[in-house]
Amino acid sequence: MKVLVRSNKTEMSRQAAADGALLIRDALAKQGHATIIVATGASQLEVLSALAADPDIDWSKVTGFHLDEYIGMSDTHPASFRKYLKERFVGKVPFKAFHYVDGEGLDGKGDMQAECARLSELITAQTVDVAFVGIGENGHLAFNDPPADFETEVPFIVVDLDQACREQQHGEGWFPTLDEVPRQAISLSIRQIMKSKRIVCSVPGEQKAKAAQGAIEGPVTNEVPASILQQHEQATMYLDEPAASLLKK
Repeated sequence: MKVLVRSNKTEMSRQAAADGALLIRDALAKQGHATIIVATGASQLEVLSALAADPDIDWSKVTGFHLDEYIGMSDTHPASFRKYLKERFVGKVPFKAFHYVDGEGLDGKGDMQAECARLSELITAQTVDVAFVGIGENGHLAFNDPPADFETEVPFIVVDLDQACREQQHGEGWFPTLDEVPRQAISLSIRQIMKSKRIVCSVPGEQKAKAAQGAIEGPVTNEVPASILQQHEQATMYLDEPAASLLKK
């Protein structure tokens, strides 16, 4: 894993988006198509905005996958990741196809395992060229909270959200109260994320400094799920100076 530090969140986001766009264009040039994974949340706002504004990506040849979504959440809810992506990214560029995680289940039936199976079949048929991800204040990768499952080969899984994760979602203003934050989600699994050819991981803010230190300088452990990125030769973690403030090197 490579680590790049920029002075502030905007500079960090622009660098991550520029590098990610280059990787997408490279995949398009070499194979005529590209597949990406995109995350949501506060850390990704500027990254996705810059990526969508790139004039040189032929999005009509790009397939996208959604990283995770709360269970039981309508896509009209202000905290819905589907709503976030439709308004801030997918609705702005003409994807060849984009596969959302439906937290309400197939056809509104609430069958989460069937939804996981549907998405797993779709992504297994692809090779992911670039995964755009972030990490949580608790070190989670996607919604794989500690202790994360490092062993499952199932691409999309149902996960329980821990207290720290739920408090972060409330603290960032996505939910009026902590009680309203869902307790489960569908998430891309750790092993599936690690199968991506390239990983662009954006980590802004002092509140992420402890998690970033653990992910970069600590041991690889499922108690800090993002530490697994140390084992990916083509992963880059982008930090602003506040997020990098606890790094020893």
